[in-house]
Amino acid sequence: MAAYECDVLVIGGGIVGLSTAYAITRAAPGTRVTVLEKESGPARHQTGRNSGVIHSGIYYRPGSLKARFAMRGAAEMVKFCVEHGIAHEVTGKLIVATERAELPRLHALVQRGRENGIPVRELGRAQIAEFEPHVRGLAAIHVGTTGVCDFGSVARRLAELATDAGASVRYGAEARVIGRRGSAVAVRTAAGEVVRARALVNCAGLRCDHVARLAGDDPGMRIVPFRGEYFELAPSRTDLVRGLVYPVPDPAFPFLGVHLTRGVGGGVHVGPNAVPALAREGYDWRTVRPGELAGTLGYPGAWRIARRHWRYGAGELRRSLSKRAFTESVRRLLPEVAEDDLIPAAAGVRAQAVLRDGTLVDDFLFAESPRVVHVLNAPSPAATASLPIGREVARRALAAMGGGE
Repeated sequence: MAAYECDVLVIGGGIVGLSTAYAITRAAPGTRVTVLEKESGPARHQTGRNSGVIHSGIYYRPGSLKARFAMRGAAEMVKFCVEHGIAHEVTGKLIVATERAELPRLHALVQRGRENGIPVRELGRAQIAEFEPHVRGLAAIHVGTTGVCDFGSVARRLAELATDAGASVRYGAEARVIGRRGSAVAVRTAAGEVVRARALVNCAGLRCDHVARLAGDDPGMRIVPFRGEYFELAPSRTDLVRGLVYPVPDPAFPFLGVHLTRGVGGGVHVGPNAVPALAREGYDWRTVRPGELAGTLGYPGAWRIARRHWRYGAGELRRSLSKRAFTESVRRLLPEVAEDDLIPAAAGVRAQAVLRDGTLVDDFLFAESPRVVHVLNAPSPAATASLPIGREVARRALAAMGGGE
């Protein structure tokens, strides 16, 4: 009989991995859960490097996993923050059309919001000023259920709750080798430790495709990292924004465009600008990992994205290299902002799943093989929806725990 150190081994200590561990301890008390995280603490990458928005679900196709998870997750996240004393605020947000060509897309969002059961209010030019006096647009919609919170604190609290329930969260433990033999899955870490489990969950985010291949599975996709570059408004100018202000998104891309986010601490995030990252954790242009970059450049899907969307990408690249160009994009929504009002802020990297034909995977993507569950795409609103996502992954993991070859 195999000697198991745990029943379920979770790779990845971001908000989805920790929510999964927490959900397992609640759904099946006594199940031994171990989380391996390569960093020295939780939420060091996507979870801790975003604008902290609790998304309502207005953008997502009705019936999609994103829509279903976001609708449940937003309410649950607010409740979780209240119960655990985590900084948050339900601010509502404006989605603003600044050009006539955007009006049909804005009206389509109104319809989509109503199909998803989200309260949406349509605003004319004068009504925009009631919510955001310094924002200018032709029309807007107000979504009252959107908010902000500190997702890093949420992740840390999930780690504490899971640990209190008997789970083990190990930091500085990078998975290097994964093997399956009989009814066991074994992982060897960079430190040489071997952990055996009855089931494995891959929540490795930016490295989820790599972990899938370590496990002997073909993920059928590749993570192409996109860096989200942010500024913040100078403290003397934060009064220009009361809550959250978004442009009308382009439906051809899974990015929401440069937006304005007043966070729980009162500061205002501006961004992100989205450009290809030169490493999985490439938070600036100076960070280049040749092996990872070669993997991206050698992937047919990456070239197909470039050919299909080069005009859009050129605009993002221009804004990355020119603060003046970035400021111009912000001024479409906030005319009073000046270049000197924008202070560089920490960047994030999005783990975008791309298929070989260049399709940007737009929804959550799960895959399973004997005793293994892979989370291969966890796009926004993953942090918002982390509690119901964790329960879904936990359900799959508990089923995999009893599976054979």
